Amino acid sequence: MSLAEITVHADTFYIAAQSVPEQHKYVFAYSIQIDNRSGQSVQLLRRHWLITDANGKQVEVDGEGVVGEQPKLAPGESYSYTSGAVLETPVGTMQGHYVMLDEQQQEFLVEIPLFRLAQPNILH
Repeated sequence: MSLAEITVHADTFYIAAQSVPEQHKYVFAYSIQIDNRSGQSVQLLRRHWLITDANGKQVEVDGEGVVGEQPKLAPGESYSYTSGAVLETPVGTMQGHYVMLDEQQQEFLVEIPLFRLAQPNILH
């Protein structure tokens, strides 16, 4: 399966009401959309994230599925979910990959492009 056939797009949001900058706690939400542009059904099995804050601190997160689900996407279908991350700095990045399963029961990786988490108006 071509990597270009499964695409991932992220939108991020700073959650000021849950953040406590004086305690180095910056809360972000991110919405992910996965599009299956291939000609076969696929299933998301696992995720791997690398979360990096502005101090260079890195946290790796591995787990089954996303938000408690292992969604199946038929050809042409999309799947969206929202989750969150807490950083010690007002800026950071996330990137990673999903482990997917195709109709031949073969696992393959789908890269999650790097995206930025940033408190509004902190970057010019």
